[in-house]
Amino acid sequence: MKKILMIEDDPSIVELASIHLKDIHCELTKAYNGFEGLHLANTNSYDAIILDIMLPDIDGIEICKRIRAEKNFTPIMMLTARSEEIDKIIGLETGADDYLTKPFSIREFTARVKALIRRSEINSTEQVIVDEVLQCGNLQLDTQKRKVLLEDQKIELTPKEFDLLYLFMSNPGISYSRETLLNLVWGYEFSGYEHTVNSHINRLRTKIEPNLTNPKYILTTWGIGYRFTDEIK
Repeated sequence: MKKILMIEDDPSIVELASIHLKDIHCELTKAYNGFEGLHLANTNSYDAIILDIMLPDIDGIEICKRIRAEKNFTPIMMLTARSEEIDKIIGLETGADDYLTKPFSIREFTARVKALIRRSEINSTEQVIVDEVLQCGNLQLDTQKRKVLLEDQKIELTPKEFDLLYLFMSNPGISYSRETLLNLVWGYEFSGYEHTVNSHINRLRTKIEPNLTNPKYILTTWGIGYRFTDEIK
C-alpha cells in the first residue's frame, strides 16, 4: 500500500481522490490547510505529495519551497484552479515534479499519481545503488549525499538544479537542447517551457561559475543548447 499525502482545502476533492486512490492501492493522508500539510510532509514518509496551490493559510508554492529546503525529495504534484502559465512555471521551478489544472478527470489524476509513485520508486532504487563522486576541477558532486562542493565549500542547490548538474557532469561534452533537458530532468515533455531550463541554467551558473561572462563549466552550444565542459580534469 503506497502512502500519499494530499494538502487540499476542498473536502469534496479530497474525498473523491481518496475513493479512487484506494482503487490503485494507495492510502491517503489528508491535510486541509497548509501548515498542517507542511508538518506532515516533513515529519512522515510518503510516496507522493499532492499539493494545492491556493490554500487559506500558506500557499502551495511556499509549501513546496519549504519541503525542498528540508532536503525532502518526495515527488510533488501541484494542483490549481487557475491555468495561468506563471503558476506552472513557478511550480516547476520551486521543485514540483508535475502539475495538474482543475477541473481534471479522475483517470488523468490517477495516471499522474501512478507516475509519481514510479518516480519515487526509481529515486529510492537510485539512492541505494548509486554511490558516485564526480569531479571536475574544483567542482565536486556526490550523488549519494546529493551534495555539491566548489573549492571545498558546500553549494546549496534545488533538487532540479542538482539533477541538471548531475546530468551535465555525467556526460561532459554532450550538447543538450532545452527540450531534451526538460524531458530528461523533469520527466515530462513540457513543450513551450524551455525558458524554465534557461532560468535553472542561469541560477546554476550564478552558484558555480567564477566568471558569468565567460562560463567555465556549463557552456552554451550555439544553435543547440548547453553542454558541460570536457576540457577540465
